[in-house]
Amino acid sequence: MEKEVISKNFIERIIDQDIEEGRCTKVVTRFPPEPNGYLHIGHAKSILLNYGLAEKYNGSFNLRFDDTNPTKENIEYVNSIVEDVEWLGAKYDGEVKFASNYFPIMYENAVKLIKKGKAYVDDSTPEEIREYRGTLTQPGKESPYRNRSIEENLRLFEGMKNGEFPDGSKVLRAKIDMASPNINMRDPILYRVARIHHHNTQDEWCIYPMYDFAHPIEDAVEGITHSICTLEFEDHRPLYDWVVIECGYKNSPEEFPKQIEFAKMYVTNVVTGKRYIKRLVEDKVVDGWDDPRLVTIAALRRRGFTKESIKLFMDLCSVSKSNSSVDYAMLEYCIREDLKPKAPRIMAVLDPIELIIDNYPEEQIEYLPASTNVENSELGFHDVPFGKRLWIDRDDFMEEPVKKYFRLYPGNEVRLMNAYFVTCTGFEKDENGKITKVHCTYDPETKNGTGFTARKVKGTIHWVEQTTARKVVARLYENLVDESKGVYNEDGSMNLNPNSLTVVDGYVEPYINEFKPGDSFQFVRNGYYCIDTKDSTDENFVLNRITSLKSSFKLPK
Repeated sequence: MEKEVISKNFIERIIDQDIEEGRCTKVVTRFPPEPNGYLHIGHAKSILLNYGLAEKYNGSFNLRFDDTNPTKENIEYVNSIVEDVEWLGAKYDGEVKFASNYFPIMYENAVKLIKKGKAYVDDSTPEEIREYRGTLTQPGKESPYRNRSIEENLRLFEGMKNGEFPDGSKVLRAKIDMASPNINMRDPILYRVARIHHHNTQDEWCIYPMYDFAHPIEDAVEGITHSICTLEFEDHRPLYDWVVIECGYKNSPEEFPKQIEFAKMYVTNVVTGKRYIKRLVEDKVVDGWDDPRLVTIAALRRRGFTKESIKLFMDLCSVSKSNSSVDYAMLEYCIREDLKPKAPRIMAVLDPIELIIDNYPEEQIEYLPASTNVENSELGFHDVPFGKRLWIDRDDFMEEPVKKYFRLYPGNEVRLMNAYFVTCTGFEKDENGKITKVHCTYDPETKNGTGFTARKVKGTIHWVEQTTARKVVARLYENLVDESKGVYNEDGSMNLNPNSLTVVDGYVEPYINEFKPGDSFQFVRNGYYCIDTKDSTDENFVLNRITSLKSSFKLPK
Protein backbone atom coordinates (compact mmCIF):
# COMPACT_ATOMS: atom_id res chain seq x y z
CA MET A 1 0.00 0.00 0.00
CA GLU A 2 1.42 3.37 -1.05
CA LYS A 3 2.01 5.92 1.68
CA GLU A 4 -0.33 8.90 1.44
CA VAL A 5 1.41 12.08 0.31
CA ILE A 6 0.37 15.07 2.42
CA SER A 7 0.77 18.46 0.75
CA LYS A 8 2.41 21.05 2.99
CA ASN A 9 2.49 24.82 2.70
CA PHE A 10 5.78 26.69 2.39
CA ILE A 11 5.89 27.60 6.09
CA GLU A 12 5.55 23.97 7.13
CA ARG A 13 8.39 23.07 4.75
CA ILE A 14 10.60 25.72 6.38
CA ILE A 15 9.79 24.35 9.85
CA ASP A 16 10.42 20.78 8.69
CA GLN A 17 13.87 21.81 7.44
CA ASP A 18 14.64 23.63 10.70
CA ILE A 19 13.76 20.48 12.65
CA GLU A 20 15.62 18.10 10.32
CA GLU A 21 18.78 20.21 10.46
CA GLY A 22 18.67 20.40 14.25
CA ARG A 23 18.02 24.12 14.57
CA CYS A 24 14.61 23.71 16.20
CA THR A 25 13.60 21.34 18.99
CA LYS A 26 10.27 22.98 19.86
CA VAL A 27 8.13 25.20 17.63
CA VAL A 28 6.81 28.33 19.37
CA THR A 29 4.43 30.68 17.55
CA ARG A 30 2.34 33.67 18.58
CA PHE A 31 -0.58 35.84 17.49
CA PRO A 32 0.41 39.48 18.21
CA PRO A 33 -2.59 41.82 17.59
CA GLU A 34 -2.58 45.53 18.23
CA PRO A 35 -5.54 46.35 20.52
CA ASN A 36 -6.71 49.23 18.30
CA GLY A 37 -9.93 47.68 16.98
CA TYR A 38 -11.87 44.44 16.67
CA LEU A 39 -10.38 41.54 14.73
CA HIS A 40 -11.74 40.70 11.27
CA ILE A 41 -11.81 37.63 9.03
CA GLY A 42 -8.22 38.24 7.88
CA HIS A 43 -6.98 38.02 11.47
CA ALA A 44 -8.75 34.68 11.81
CA LYS A 45 -6.37 33.33 9.18
CA SER A 46 -3.35 34.44 11.21
CA ILE A 47 -4.79 33.06 14.46
CA LEU A 48 -5.61 29.66 13.00
CA LEU A 49 -2.32 29.50 11.07
CA ASN A 50 -0.13 30.25 14.10
CA TYR A 51 -2.12 28.06 16.45
CA GLY A 52 -2.36 25.28 13.85
CA LEU A 53 1.42 25.21 13.40
CA ALA A 54 2.03 25.00 17.15
CA GLU A 55 -0.57 22.24 17.44
CA LYS A 56 0.76 20.29 14.46
CA TYR A 57 4.35 20.31 15.74
CA ASN A 58 3.37 19.77 19.39
CA GLY A 59 4.74 23.19 20.27
CA SER A 60 3.46 26.30 22.05
CA PHE A 61 1.24 29.19 20.98
CA ASN A 62 1.22 32.61 22.66
CA LEU A 63 -1.42 35.34 22.60
CA ARG A 64 0.42 38.63 23.01
CA PHE A 65 -0.80 42.17 22.53
CA ASP A 66 1.51 44.55 20.68
CA ASP A 67 0.32 47.46 22.80
CA THR A 68 3.08 49.99 22.08
CA ASN A 69 0.85 52.77 20.69
CA PRO A 70 -1.62 53.80 23.42
CA THR A 71 -3.12 56.62 21.34
CA LYS A 72 -5.37 54.09 19.55
CA GLU A 73 -5.66 51.32 22.14
CA ASN A 74 -8.14 50.53 24.88
CA ILE A 75 -9.26 47.66 27.09
CA GLU A 76 -12.48 47.10 25.09
CA TYR A 77 -10.38 45.95 22.15
CA VAL A 78 -8.22 43.77 24.39
CA ASN A 79 -11.27 41.97 25.79
CA SER A 80 -12.88 41.49 22.39
CA ILE A 81 -9.69 40.02 20.92
CA VAL A 82 -9.27 37.54 23.77
CA GLU A 83 -12.91 36.48 23.30
CA ASP A 84 -12.41 36.02 19.55
CA VAL A 85 -9.23 33.96 19.91
CA GLU A 86 -10.82 31.69 22.52
CA TRP A 87 -14.02 31.33 20.47
CA LEU A 88 -12.01 30.19 17.45
CA GLY A 89 -10.55 27.43 19.63
CA ALA A 90 -6.96 28.67 19.59
CA LYS A 91 -5.61 27.58 22.98
CA TYR A 92 -2.79 29.87 24.04
CA ASP A 93 -0.17 28.84 26.59
CA GLY A 94 -0.22 30.47 30.02
CA GLU A 95 -1.61 33.94 30.57
CA VAL A 96 -2.36 36.55 27.93
CA LYS A 97 0.86 38.47 27.32
CA PHE A 98 1.43 42.17 26.70
CA ALA A 99 4.33 43.91 24.96
CA SER A 100 3.98 46.65 27.59
CA ASN A 101 5.06 44.15 30.26
CA TYR A 102 8.42 44.08 28.47
CA PHE A 103 8.91 47.88 28.47
CA PRO A 104 11.72 47.67 31.09
CA ILE A 105 13.53 45.04 28.97
CA MET A 106 13.10 47.15 25.85
CA TYR A 107 14.52 50.18 27.64
CA GLU A 108 17.54 48.15 28.78
CA ASN A 109 18.11 47.00 25.20
CA ALA A 110 17.92 50.56 23.94
CA VAL A 111 20.58 51.55 26.48
CA LYS A 112 22.66 48.58 25.31
CA LEU A 113 22.47 49.82 21.72
CA ILE A 114 23.54 53.31 22.77
CA LYS A 115 26.55 51.90 24.65
CA LYS A 116 27.51 49.91 21.55
CA GLY A 117 27.36 53.07 19.45
CA LYS A 118 24.34 51.65 17.59
CA ALA A 119 21.73 54.24 18.65
CA TYR A 120 21.57 58.00 19.17
CA VAL A 121 19.16 60.69 20.34
CA ASP A 122 17.99 62.94 17.52
CA ASP A 123 16.53 66.46 18.02
CA SER A 124 15.42 66.78 14.39
CA THR A 125 11.78 67.59 13.67
CA PRO A 126 9.59 64.95 12.04
CA GLU A 127 9.74 66.99 8.81
CA GLU A 128 13.55 67.09 8.90
CA ILE A 129 13.77 63.35 9.57
CA ARG A 130 11.45 62.70 6.63
CA GLU A 131 13.47 65.01 4.37
CA TYR A 132 16.80 63.45 5.36
CA ARG A 133 15.49 59.93 4.85
CA GLY A 134 15.87 60.11 1.07
CA THR A 135 13.79 58.26 -1.50
CA LEU A 136 13.68 54.86 -3.16
CA THR A 137 16.21 56.14 -5.74
CA GLN A 138 18.23 58.57 -3.62
CA PRO A 139 20.17 57.75 -0.42
CA GLY A 140 19.38 59.55 2.81
CA LYS A 141 21.54 62.11 4.61
CA GLU A 142 22.92 61.73 8.11
CA SER A 143 21.31 63.71 10.91
CA PRO A 144 23.50 66.48 12.41
CA TYR A 145 22.93 64.74 15.78
CA ARG A 146 24.08 61.33 14.54
CA ASN A 147 27.60 61.56 15.99
CA ARG A 148 26.75 62.59 19.52
CA SER A 149 28.92 60.88 22.12
CA ILE A 150 27.73 57.75 23.86
CA GLU A 151 27.73 59.62 27.17
CA GLU A 152 25.54 62.43 25.81
CA ASN A 153 23.14 59.95 24.23
CA LEU A 154 22.82 58.02 27.49
CA ARG A 155 22.12 61.23 29.41
CA LEU A 156 19.56 62.48 26.88
CA PHE A 157 17.79 59.13 26.63
CA GLU A 158 17.47 58.91 30.39
CA GLY A 159 16.10 62.45 30.34
CA MET A 160 13.53 61.36 27.77
CA LYS A 161 12.46 58.54 30.09
CA ASN A 162 12.30 60.91 33.08
CA GLY A 163 10.00 63.34 31.30
CA GLU A 164 12.52 66.18 30.92
CA PHE A 165 11.60 66.95 27.31
CA PRO A 166 8.35 67.90 25.54
CA ASP A 167 6.43 65.35 23.51
CA GLY A 168 7.87 64.92 20.04
CA SER A 169 10.98 66.96 20.78
CA LYS A 170 13.43 64.05 20.67
CA VAL A 171 13.57 60.49 19.37
CA LEU A 172 16.00 57.63 19.76
CA ARG A 173 17.18 56.29 16.41
CA ALA A 174 19.14 53.22 15.43
CA LYS A 175 22.49 53.97 13.81
CA ILE A 176 22.58 51.68 10.79
CA ASP A 177 23.06 53.00 7.23
CA MET A 178 21.51 56.14 5.72
CA ALA A 179 22.58 54.96 2.26
CA SER A 180 20.92 51.54 2.53
CA PRO A 181 18.76 50.62 -0.48
CA ASN A 182 16.20 49.45 2.10
CA ILE A 183 14.63 52.62 3.51
CA ASN A 184 13.67 50.76 6.69
CA MET A 185 17.38 50.49 7.53
CA ARG A 186 18.05 54.24 7.27
CA ASP A 187 18.38 54.93 10.99
CA PRO A 188 14.82 54.00 11.96
CA ILE A 189 13.22 55.55 15.05
CA LEU A 190 13.27 53.25 18.09
CA TYR A 191 11.62 55.45 20.77
CA ARG A 192 9.54 58.64 20.90
CA VAL A 193 8.48 60.93 23.74
CA ALA A 194 4.71 60.76 24.31
CA ARG A 195 2.81 61.46 27.52
CA ILE A 196 -0.14 59.16 26.89
CA HIS A 197 -2.10 57.12 29.40
CA HIS A 198 -1.64 53.40 28.73
CA HIS A 199 -4.38 50.83 29.40
CA ASN A 200 -1.87 48.44 31.02
CA THR A 201 1.06 50.48 32.38
CA GLN A 202 -1.08 53.54 33.23
CA ASP A 203 1.23 56.61 33.43
CA GLU A 204 4.45 54.79 34.26
CA TRP A 205 6.11 55.65 30.94
CA CYS A 206 6.34 58.82 28.90
CA ILE A 207 8.43 57.20 26.15
CA TYR A 208 7.15 54.39 23.96
CA PRO A 209 9.04 52.02 21.65
CA MET A 210 8.24 51.79 17.97
CA TYR A 211 6.76 48.56 16.62
CA ASP A 212 9.85 47.63 14.59
CA PHE A 213 11.98 47.76 17.73
CA ALA A 214 9.52 46.27 20.19
CA HIS A 215 8.20 43.36 18.19
CA PRO A 216 11.44 41.44 17.60
CA ILE A 217 12.40 41.86 21.27
CA GLU A 218 9.00 40.52 22.35
CA ASP A 219 9.51 37.49 20.10
CA ALA A 220 13.02 36.92 21.43
CA VAL A 221 12.01 37.24 25.10
CA GLU A 222 9.18 34.74 24.63
CA GLY A 223 11.35 32.26 22.74
CA ILE A 224 9.31 32.47 19.55
CA THR A 225 10.90 30.34 16.87
CA HIS A 226 8.86 31.24 13.78
CA SER A 227 7.45 34.76 13.72
CA ILE A 228 4.71 34.56 11.08
CA CYS A 229 3.58 37.90 9.64
CA THR A 230 2.06 39.28 6.44
CA LEU A 231 3.90 40.28 3.29
CA GLU A 232 4.04 44.03 3.97
CA PHE A 233 6.65 43.26 6.64
CA GLU A 234 9.00 41.52 4.21
CA ASP A 235 11.05 44.70 3.74
CA HIS A 236 11.19 45.04 7.53
CA ARG A 237 12.82 41.63 8.03
CA PRO A 238 16.43 42.95 7.83
CA LEU A 239 15.56 45.42 10.61
CA TYR A 240 13.90 42.64 12.63
CA ASP A 241 17.09 40.58 12.41
CA TRP A 242 19.29 43.63 13.11
CA VAL A 243 17.44 44.36 16.37
CA VAL A 244 17.56 40.76 17.58
CA ILE A 245 21.23 40.32 16.68
CA GLU A 246 22.45 43.68 18.03
CA CYS A 247 20.53 43.14 21.27
CA GLY A 248 22.29 39.79 21.69
CA TYR A 249 19.41 37.37 21.26
CA LYS A 250 20.88 35.59 18.24
CA ASN A 251 24.01 35.66 16.10
CA SER A 252 22.69 35.31 12.55
CA PRO A 253 19.44 35.70 10.58
CA GLU A 254 19.12 31.91 10.34
CA GLU A 255 18.75 31.57 14.11
CA PHE A 256 15.54 32.13 16.07
CA PRO A 257 13.35 34.06 16.25
CA LYS A 258 12.94 33.90 12.48
CA GLN A 259 10.46 36.09 10.60
CA ILE A 260 8.43 34.43 7.81
CA GLU A 261 5.94 36.33 5.65
CA PHE A 262 2.76 35.06 4.01
CA ALA A 263 0.10 36.72 1.85
CA LYS A 264 -2.87 38.48 3.38
CA MET A 265 -6.33 37.25 2.57
CA TYR A 266 -8.61 39.68 0.75
CA VAL A 267 -12.35 38.95 0.63
CA THR A 268 -14.49 40.57 -2.07
CA ASN A 269 -17.31 43.00 -1.31
CA VAL A 270 -16.61 43.34 2.41
CA VAL A 271 -14.97 46.03 4.54
CA THR A 272 -11.94 44.72 6.44
CA GLY A 273 -9.71 47.75 7.05
CA LYS A 274 -9.89 48.82 10.71
CA ARG A 275 -10.06 52.51 9.81
CA TYR A 276 -12.98 51.87 7.45
CA ILE A 277 -14.82 49.81 10.05
CA LYS A 278 -14.09 52.39 12.74
CA ARG A 279 -15.59 55.10 10.56
CA LEU A 280 -18.72 53.02 9.97
CA VAL A 281 -19.06 52.54 13.72
CA GLU A 282 -18.39 56.19 14.61
CA ASP A 283 -20.78 57.46 11.90
CA LYS A 284 -23.40 55.01 13.21
CA VAL A 285 -23.83 53.42 9.79
CA VAL A 286 -23.64 50.12 11.67
CA ASP A 287 -24.66 49.41 15.26
CA GLY A 288 -21.16 48.56 16.48
CA TRP A 289 -18.08 46.52 15.69
CA ASP A 290 -20.26 43.38 15.85
CA ASP A 291 -22.91 44.53 13.36
CA PRO A 292 -23.73 41.38 11.33
CA ARG A 293 -23.05 43.19 8.04
CA LEU A 294 -19.38 43.43 8.97
CA VAL A 295 -16.80 40.64 8.82
CA THR A 296 -15.20 41.24 12.18
CA ILE A 297 -14.99 37.94 14.01
CA ALA A 298 -17.48 39.29 16.57
CA ALA A 299 -19.89 40.22 13.76
CA LEU A 300 -19.56 36.84 12.06
CA ARG A 301 -20.20 35.10 15.37
CA ARG A 302 -23.26 37.27 16.01
CA ARG A 303 -24.57 36.66 12.50
CA GLY A 304 -24.39 32.91 13.06
CA PHE A 305 -21.14 31.79 11.43
CA THR A 306 -19.53 28.92 13.31
CA LYS A 307 -15.87 28.48 14.15
CA GLU A 308 -15.95 25.25 12.10
CA SER A 309 -17.12 27.15 9.02
CA ILE A 310 -14.37 29.75 9.43
CA LYS A 311 -11.75 27.04 9.84
CA LEU A 312 -13.02 25.32 6.66
CA PHE A 313 -12.83 28.67 4.87
CA MET A 314 -9.21 29.14 5.94
CA ASP A 315 -8.33 25.60 4.87
CA LEU A 316 -9.80 26.24 1.42
CA CYS A 317 -7.95 29.56 1.09
CA SER A 318 -4.55 27.92 1.85
CA VAL A 319 -1.30 29.69 2.72
CA SER A 320 0.89 31.25 0.05
CA LYS A 321 3.32 34.05 -0.79
CA SER A 322 1.02 35.56 -3.45
CA ASN A 323 -1.72 38.07 -2.74
CA SER A 324 -5.14 37.07 -4.00
CA SER A 325 -8.82 37.76 -3.43
CA VAL A 326 -11.39 35.27 -2.20
CA ASP A 327 -15.05 35.48 -3.13
CA TYR A 328 -17.31 36.11 -0.13
CA ALA A 329 -19.52 33.39 -1.61
CA MET A 330 -16.88 30.86 -0.52
CA LEU A 331 -17.42 31.87 3.11
CA GLU A 332 -21.17 31.38 2.62
CA TYR A 333 -20.48 27.98 1.06
CA CYS A 334 -18.52 27.00 4.18
CA ILE A 335 -21.30 27.90 6.62
CA ARG A 336 -23.83 25.99 4.51
CA GLU A 337 -21.58 22.96 4.50
CA ASP A 338 -21.25 23.15 8.28
CA LEU A 339 -24.91 23.78 9.09
CA LYS A 340 -26.50 21.52 6.47
CA PRO A 341 -26.17 18.28 8.48
CA LYS A 342 -26.66 19.74 11.96
CA ALA A 343 -29.06 22.69 11.79
CA PRO A 344 -32.71 21.92 12.68
CA ARG A 345 -35.15 22.73 9.87
CA ILE A 346 -38.10 24.91 10.78
CA MET A 347 -41.02 26.34 8.84
CA ALA A 348 -41.19 30.14 8.83
CA VAL A 349 -43.19 32.67 6.84
CA LEU A 350 -41.50 36.06 6.43
CA ASP A 351 -43.90 37.73 3.96
CA PRO A 352 -47.22 36.38 5.20
CA ILE A 353 -50.66 36.14 3.69
CA GLU A 354 -53.48 34.18 5.28
CA LEU A 355 -54.49 30.74 4.01
CA ILE A 356 -57.93 29.56 5.16
CA ILE A 357 -58.89 25.91 4.77
CA ASP A 358 -62.66 26.29 4.51
CA ASN A 359 -63.56 22.63 5.10
CA TYR A 360 -61.23 22.09 8.06
CA PRO A 361 -62.87 22.02 11.54
CA GLU A 362 -62.92 25.51 13.09
CA GLU A 363 -61.43 24.77 16.52
CA GLN A 364 -59.34 21.72 15.70
CA ILE A 365 -55.53 21.69 16.09
CA GLU A 366 -53.68 18.52 15.24
CA TYR A 367 -49.99 17.82 15.60
CA LEU A 368 -48.12 16.38 12.65
CA PRO A 369 -44.63 14.82 12.78
CA ALA A 370 -41.88 16.63 10.86
CA SER A 371 -38.30 15.50 10.33
CA THR A 372 -35.98 17.89 12.15
CA ASN A 373 -33.30 17.43 9.49
CA VAL A 374 -33.92 15.12 6.52
CA GLU A 375 -30.14 14.73 6.02
CA ASN A 376 -29.50 13.74 9.63
CA SER A 377 -31.91 11.16 11.03
CA GLU A 378 -30.24 11.35 14.44
CA LEU A 379 -31.99 14.68 15.04
CA GLY A 380 -35.29 12.82 14.92
CA PHE A 381 -38.72 14.42 14.58
CA HIS A 382 -40.71 17.22 16.17
CA ASP A 383 -44.45 17.94 16.12
CA VAL A 384 -45.91 20.79 14.06
CA PRO A 385 -49.38 22.16 14.90
CA PHE A 386 -51.87 22.32 12.01
CA GLY A 387 -55.25 24.06 11.89
CA LYS A 388 -57.83 25.88 9.80
CA ARG A 389 -55.98 29.18 9.52
CA LEU A 390 -52.38 29.25 8.34
CA TRP A 391 -49.77 31.71 7.19
CA ILE A 392 -48.08 31.12 3.83
CA ASP A 393 -45.48 33.18 1.95
CA ARG A 394 -46.88 35.71 -0.49
CA ASP A 395 -44.63 34.28 -3.23
CA ASP A 396 -46.45 30.96 -2.92
CA PHE A 397 -49.68 32.34 -4.44
CA MET A 398 -50.34 33.99 -7.80
CA GLU A 399 -53.66 35.22 -9.07
CA GLU A 400 -52.52 34.69 -12.65
CA PRO A 401 -49.67 32.15 -12.68
CA VAL A 402 -46.72 32.45 -15.00
CA LYS A 403 -45.48 29.49 -17.00
CA LYS A 404 -44.07 26.63 -14.88
CA TYR A 405 -45.49 28.10 -11.67
CA PHE A 406 -46.54 25.06 -9.60
CA ARG A 407 -47.57 26.68 -6.34
CA LEU A 408 -50.99 27.97 -5.32
CA TYR A 409 -53.30 29.65 -7.83
CA PRO A 410 -57.07 29.36 -8.39
CA GLY A 411 -57.95 25.73 -9.13
CA ASN A 412 -54.48 24.32 -8.48
CA GLU A 413 -53.64 21.65 -5.91
CA VAL A 414 -50.41 21.63 -3.89
CA ARG A 415 -49.00 19.77 -0.94
CA LEU A 416 -48.70 21.57 2.37
CA MET A 417 -45.36 20.34 3.67
CA ASN A 418 -45.73 17.57 6.30
CA ALA A 419 -49.55 17.93 6.10
CA TYR A 420 -52.24 17.59 3.38
CA PHE A 421 -53.04 18.35 -0.23
CA VAL A 422 -55.05 21.57 -0.62
CA THR A 423 -56.82 23.06 -3.63
CA CYS A 424 -57.16 26.83 -4.08
CA THR A 425 -60.82 27.91 -4.34
CA GLY A 426 -60.50 31.69 -4.21
CA PHE A 427 -58.87 34.75 -2.63
CA GLU A 428 -59.60 38.17 -1.13
CA LYS A 429 -58.09 41.61 -1.70
CA ASP A 430 -58.00 44.82 0.33
CA GLU A 431 -59.13 48.24 -0.92
CA ASN A 432 -55.74 48.74 -2.61
CA GLY A 433 -55.99 45.51 -4.58
CA LYS A 434 -53.43 43.67 -2.45
CA ILE A 435 -54.18 40.01 -1.81
CA THR A 436 -54.78 39.40 1.89
CA LYS A 437 -56.41 35.95 2.08
CA VAL A 438 -56.39 32.77 0.05
CA HIS A 439 -59.13 30.16 0.42
CA CYS A 440 -58.75 26.46 -0.18
CA THR A 441 -60.12 23.04 0.69
CA TYR A 442 -58.12 20.09 1.94
CA ASP A 443 -58.35 16.39 1.20
CA PRO A 444 -58.23 14.47 4.53
CA GLU A 445 -57.18 11.30 2.66
CA THR A 446 -53.83 12.90 1.69
CA LYS A 447 -52.36 13.25 5.15
CA ASN A 448 -48.57 13.08 5.07
CA GLY A 449 -47.20 9.68 6.06
CA THR A 450 -50.33 7.70 5.13
CA GLY A 451 -48.87 6.45 1.88
CA PHE A 452 -51.41 8.26 -0.32
CA THR A 453 -50.45 7.75 -3.99
CA ALA A 454 -53.71 8.17 -5.89
CA ARG A 455 -52.51 11.40 -7.48
CA LYS A 456 -49.39 13.53 -7.67
CA VAL A 457 -48.84 17.24 -7.27
CA LYS A 458 -45.89 19.27 -8.55
CA GLY A 459 -45.84 21.93 -5.87
CA THR A 460 -45.04 21.77 -2.15
CA ILE A 461 -45.21 24.88 0.03
CA HIS A 462 -44.44 25.55 3.68
CA TRP A 463 -46.79 27.16 6.18
CA VAL A 464 -47.26 28.12 9.84
CA GLU A 465 -50.42 27.62 11.93
CA GLN A 466 -51.64 31.03 13.08
CA THR A 467 -52.74 30.54 16.69
CA THR A 468 -49.53 28.80 17.80
CA ALA A 469 -47.05 30.75 15.66
CA ARG A 470 -44.20 32.76 17.21
CA LYS A 471 -43.97 36.27 15.79
CA VAL A 472 -40.37 37.26 15.04
CA VAL A 473 -38.33 40.07 13.51
CA ALA A 474 -36.00 38.92 10.76
CA ARG A 475 -33.03 40.88 9.44
CA LEU A 476 -31.98 40.17 5.86
CA TYR A 477 -28.47 41.23 4.87
CA GLU A 478 -26.70 42.12 1.65
CA ASN A 479 -23.15 43.37 1.04
CA LEU A 480 -22.42 46.62 2.84
CA VAL A 481 -20.40 48.02 -0.07
CA ASP A 482 -20.10 47.35 -3.78
CA GLU A 483 -16.40 46.67 -4.22
CA SER A 484 -16.54 47.23 -7.97
CA LYS A 485 -17.34 50.91 -7.26
CA GLY A 486 -14.76 51.26 -4.49
CA VAL A 487 -15.19 51.82 -0.77
CA TYR A 488 -15.31 55.62 -1.15
CA ASN A 489 -17.15 57.90 -3.56
CA GLU A 490 -15.45 60.93 -5.15
CA ASP A 491 -16.90 63.26 -2.51
CA GLY A 492 -15.31 61.22 0.29
CA SER A 493 -18.53 59.54 1.40
CA MET A 494 -18.57 55.77 1.71
CA ASN A 495 -20.12 53.84 -1.16
CA LEU A 496 -22.78 52.05 0.86
CA ASN A 497 -25.46 49.69 -0.35
CA PRO A 498 -28.83 51.17 0.74
CA ASN A 499 -30.27 47.64 0.79
CA SER A 500 -27.60 46.16 3.05
CA LEU A 501 -30.25 45.63 5.76
CA THR A 502 -33.94 44.81 5.35
CA VAL A 503 -36.08 44.16 8.42
CA VAL A 504 -39.29 42.13 8.13
CA ASP A 505 -41.87 40.70 10.53
CA GLY A 506 -42.73 37.05 10.19
CA TYR A 507 -44.14 33.96 11.87
CA VAL A 508 -42.37 30.76 12.85
CA GLU A 509 -43.71 27.41 14.00
CA PRO A 510 -43.61 27.08 17.82
CA TYR A 511 -40.67 24.66 17.70
CA ILE A 512 -38.49 27.79 17.69
CA ASN A 513 -39.44 28.37 21.34
CA GLU A 514 -37.07 25.52 22.26
CA PHE A 515 -34.09 27.58 21.07
CA LYS A 516 -32.10 30.41 22.64
CA PRO A 517 -30.04 33.38 21.42
CA GLY A 518 -27.07 32.18 19.41
CA ASP A 519 -28.79 29.02 18.13
CA SER A 520 -28.93 28.45 14.38
CA PHE A 521 -31.39 26.66 12.14
CA GLN A 522 -32.60 26.45 8.56
CA PHE A 523 -35.86 28.06 7.54
CA VAL A 524 -37.31 25.65 5.00
CA ARG A 525 -37.03 26.96 1.42
CA ASN A 526 -35.57 30.22 2.68
CA GLY A 527 -32.12 30.22 4.29
CA TYR A 528 -30.06 29.77 7.44
CA TYR A 529 -30.84 31.99 10.42
CA CYS A 530 -29.75 32.47 14.00
CA ILE A 531 -31.34 34.15 17.00
CA ASP A 532 -29.46 37.40 17.60
CA THR A 533 -27.47 37.47 20.83
CA LYS A 534 -27.59 41.23 21.26
CA ASP A 535 -31.15 42.35 20.53
CA SER A 536 -33.25 39.27 21.34
CA THR A 537 -35.25 38.81 24.52
CA ASP A 538 -37.37 35.91 25.77
CA GLU A 539 -40.44 37.79 24.54
CA ASN A 540 -39.01 39.09 21.26
CA PHE A 541 -36.79 37.02 18.99
CA VAL A 542 -34.70 38.96 16.47
CA LEU A 543 -33.31 36.70 13.76
CA ASN A 544 -30.25 37.26 11.59
CA ARG A 545 -30.13 35.64 8.18
CA ILE A 546 -26.74 33.94 7.98
CA THR A 547 -27.01 33.10 4.30
CA SER A 548 -29.49 32.01 1.68
CA LEU A 549 -29.93 28.35 0.79
CA LYS A 550 -28.38 28.46 -2.66
CA SER A 551 -25.40 30.04 -4.32
CA SER A 552 -23.75 29.99 -7.71
CA PHE A 553 -20.37 29.40 -5.97
CA LYS A 554 -18.61 26.17 -6.87
CA LEU A 555 -15.39 24.83 -5.40
CA PRO A 556 -12.54 24.81 -7.93
CA LYS A 557 -11.69 21.32 -9.14
